[in-house]
Parts: sequence; C-alpha cells; structure tokens
Amino acid sequence: MAQAKISAKASEGAQQQQSGGQLRGRFYRSTSMADRSSRLLENLDQLELRVEAFRDAASAMEQEKETLLEMIHNIQNSQDMRHISEGEREELNLTANRLMGRTLTVEVSVETIRNAQQQESLLHATKMIDEIVNKLLDDLEDAKIRLMSLYGACTSDVPAGPIDQKFQSVVIGCAIEDQKKIKRRLETLLRNLENSEKSITLLEHQKSSVRQSCNSKQD
Repeated sequence: MAQAKISAKASEGAQQQQSGGQLRGRFYRSTSMADRSSRLLENLDQLELRVEAFRDAASAMEQEKETLLEMIHNIQNSQDMRHISEGEREELNLTANRLMGRTLTVEVSVETIRNAQQQESLLHATKMIDEIVNKLLDDLEDAKIRLMSLYGACTSDVPAGPIDQKFQSVVIGCAIEDQKKIKRRLETLLRNLENSEKSITLLEHQKSSVRQSCNSKQD
C-alpha cells in the first residue's frame, strides 16, 4: 500500500515537471517571437524613413529639372539675346538647345497616391488654371490678377490681393504633394508673366526712344 502511494507521488511529480517544462518552453518561444517581431518592426520603421527621404530627393530632382528648363527658356527669350549679332545669337541658341536636350534626357517621376476625391480635385484645379492660361494673350493684366488670386489661395502667407475662395476649397481637397505642385506651377506662371511684362515695357521704351529721336531729327 505504501509502495503504491510512493509510486503515485513519483508519477504525479513527473507529470508536473513535464507540464512545467512545456509552459516554460511556450514562454520562451513567445518571448523569442516578440523580440523577433520588435526587430522586424524597427527595421521597417527605419526603411520607411529611407523611403520618404528617397521620395523627397526624387521630388527635389523633379523641381531642379523644371527650374533648369525654365532658366534655359528664359535665356533664349531674354532681351539680351535680341541685342547681339545674328551669329552670336545662333551660337548661343545651339548651346541652349544642347543643354535643354541633355536636361530632357533625365526622367524623374514621383507618383502621388490619390483617392477618387483627390483625383477629382486635382483635375478641377488643373482645369481652372488652364482656363486662365488659355486666355493669357487676350488680356495679360487680367490673367495676372486671376493667377495671383489663385496663388493667394495656395500660400499660408498674407496675400497681397484677393483670394479665390472656390479655388482654395478645391486645392484643399487635393493630396499634399499635388498642393505643392499646384503652388509651384502658379509661381512659375507668375514669374514668366513678370518677365513678359518687363520685356514689353523695355520694348515700348525702346520704341518711344526711337520716336523721340526721329522727331528730334525732323525738328
């Protein structure tokens, strides 16, 4: 009888030891899985930072390409180009065209992830700008005023003039990256308009000087 009790106790102890070992094994495996998951999450967090930095660098390259093309175009259409000899102008235009061609060989594209509403807002905003651009030649001054009202809707600075409230509500519905691109486009358009106005003013001044010179000779 005593021997049977001893055997039963021994068997119970073995079972408890085996059960405890299984629990400890599960605990160790669970801890190991948690550590592994934490390391993977940390790696992904670091990669996310690098992905965002990569996109920012690509966006900066996009902007640099736009800036270079604009600068080359401005040089080709500058007043200085009109006041040099034909041979010099031809040589400079060849160089400018070569630089423009080399710039265009660089393809940089950062796709913006948009939902349906953001896509619709982008198309609407683009259409509103295009409508003004298409009427630039009809009334330069009116186009400038309207573009400035659109630009005022895109900037956090205190605008110099009225803001197009309708355009502002449309732009707010666009993706953040698209908002930045819309603002950059308006800045470029306004710079080009300003350069055009300077060219027109200079041309008018030159015409006036020529007329005065002719009148003086007649007198």
